[in-house]
Amino acid sequence: MKRITKALSFLSASVLLGTASFGAVAAGGAVGITSKMMSVDVNHNGQTVQIIRNQDNSNTVIDAFAKTSRPCPVFCIQPMVFAPGVETLGELEIIDHIVRMQNGENILVVDSRTPDWVERGTIPGAVNVPFTKLTASKGATTEIIMQVMIDQFGVKLVGDADDFTVDEAIVAGTVSEVFDYSDAKTLALFCNGMWCGQSPASMATLLKYGYPADKIKWFRGGMQTWEILGFSTVKP
Repeated sequence: MKRITKALSFLSASVLLGTASFGAVAAGGAVGITSKMMSVDVNHNGQTVQIIRNQDNSNTVIDAFAKTSRPCPVFCIQPMVFAPGVETLGELEIIDHIVRMQNGENILVVDSRTPDWVERGTIPGAVNVPFTKLTASKGATTEIIMQVMIDQFGVKLVGDADDFTVDEAIVAGTVSEVFDYSDAKTLALFCNGMWCGQSPASMATLLKYGYPADKIKWFRGGMQTWEILGFSTVKP
């Protein structure tokens, strides 16, 4: 919590404190993010967007996230810890990462869902990198995966390594010899929720390719808990 407060202090113009910041409250008492944090302004696709909770005390979760019993398999409950070294985040921590990213830290908040889901709404500030671009079983080739890692995640190739070299390194367990992760972004990934396998699929590939576990964060609750808490969303 101290780190979140410190990070948000850099956005003094963006963090609104006190119930007066809400203007008219729809029904009942004001709904803050915390007792001292009412809203946060972030940049999303070049526009300022406010992260704020729905102020209507009678508001309920949208239909897309009201279902309790999706078939398992495919929609099975994910573990609390995805892999050793990968930190699991809650709502306040994902907001912290968004703020720190927009303050210039080498962080990328990633919506791992497919575009059809993103069109229904995503977390302000997040960048969509569909898990299908990082998952071989969904058609992602080594070349496509490498391109995403280099162009969007800040990974560098060592020497003249190509996709064939990378494939050989994965088999041999020597990926550290073909990728340079020293300037790679810290990734905070999410998808639909604790029953969703899209961000886990992306993380599994990243770990396979040698991405440092301590540079991978996972907002396990994803859009499910974001919506349950009434947070604002944006559409492309």
